[in-house]
Order: sequence, then C-alpha cells, then structure tokens
Amino acid sequence: MQLPVNFTISDGIGHIELNRPDAANTINMPLAEAFRQAAHAAANDPAVEVVLLTAMGKRFCGGGDVSAIAHAQHPGNFLTELAATADAGVQLLEDLDRPIVAAVQGAVAGAGLGIMLTADVIVAAADTKFVFAYPEIGLTPDCGASAALPRAMGLQRALAFALSGEPMSATDALKQGLVTELADDPLARAREVATTWASKASGALGVTRQLLRQSQNASRSAHGDREARTIGQRVMTSEAQTLMKTFLSR
Repeated sequence: MQLPVNFTISDGIGHIELNRPDAANTINMPLAEAFRQAAHAAANDPAVEVVLLTAMGKRFCGGGDVSAIAHAQHPGNFLTELAATADAGVQLLEDLDRPIVAAVQGAVAGAGLGIMLTADVIVAAADTKFVFAYPEIGLTPDCGASAALPRAMGLQRALAFALSGEPMSATDALKQGLVTELADDPLARAREVATTWASKASGALGVTRQLLRQSQNASRSAHGDREARTIGQRVMTSEAQTLMKTFLSR
C-alpha cells in the first residue's frame, strides 16, 4: 500500500517525502495526518540530525485537495480540521532544533508554500512555478503561509505576490528570497546540503536556526537573554567540547 508520506532515516538524515504524485501531492486528510506524524517522528528521533524535505512526481505540492474539500459533507468543518492537522506538522518542523533543507520542483501552491518554507535552505528546479492560489477559489492562507511569506520575502513583496494572483517563476523566487538556489537536480543538491550539515555541528546548526526564527517574536533584550542562555548551554555539550578541543589543537 502506498503511503501518502514516506519517512526514512539514513546517515543522520531524516527524509520526509510527500507521496501523492498522481494528485500533485495535494493535501487530503490522509496526507495531512501522515505529514504530521512524519514531522513528529523527525522531531523526536535522536538519530535525525538534519531533515530533507522532498516530494515524489512532477510537482512538489499543489496545496489543498480542492475536490476533497468541495465534496465534504460539511466543507467548513472539514477544511478547518484539514488545515489544523497539516499545520500541526508545519509547526513541528518550524520549531525543530535541527536544520531542514527542501528540494522543490514543478509547482508549489497554496499550503505547499507553508510546507516548503519550514526549510532553512530551499533548492528549486529552474522551471518551478510558485502560486499563492488561495484567492482563486475564494479562500485564505493556511499552514503558516501568511506568516512565512513575509518573513522570507518582506511584507511588501509578499503582499504583491499574494494579491496579484500571478504565478512566480523560479528566477523571480530566487531574486525575491523565496528560495535559496536553483539546480538542475534539486534533490541531489538538497541531499548534498543535508549530508554536509550532518557531518558538521548539526546540533549547533539546529539551535541557530531556532534562534533566527524566534528573533522576530521577542524584544531585542529578551532575545539577547535567550542567546546568552543558549550559548552557555551549548558550550557544555559534547559536540561543542569536541570541536573546541579540535580548534585549540590546530
């Protein structure tokens, strides 16, 4: 039986792979729940040092499964539950204390943007299209997209993208900060990034990504206190102790 999301661990890399390629990896309830479970597994397994986020097929994620929504007996209740379930997985990845790299291709639309933006580095195929999508069917953002887009692009660019209704090319996405780099083989490049992270101080990288992501939600003084506590805690870890000894022996 094909699972809607695959999760594997190899050489310290926790690989979360959306797996509804015949439906453009659109989010129905089984995929939303499987994504939440995969994110929970990645967050709670000490064997996971970094996370690789990818999708099977020609498209990364087409957003919510509009057919499933339209045919639900109670669309309002169904969509609320669907959005909350998928967002639970998004929040787990946003809060993760390990770095995340994503490979995207084909199309990234709607909630797929929120899922993609849980990653710290995003590698895109050159022909990828990015589509806000929600207003086209009279809906509003979910899966953290309305918070993640302005964080990545800046508020004015995010508003222009969201309100235009026009798809954004990979080249423009790179210029506007929506993705990190373009590659002929985004999966291979993303795996290379993940492997490099796993071979370094992945613990320090993970806590660094947390600090950067938390910085906008606290005052400067509160964030400074958080940094001071964190660096004091990190220096006592075996990772830091080993790397400091290596540094001092050069």
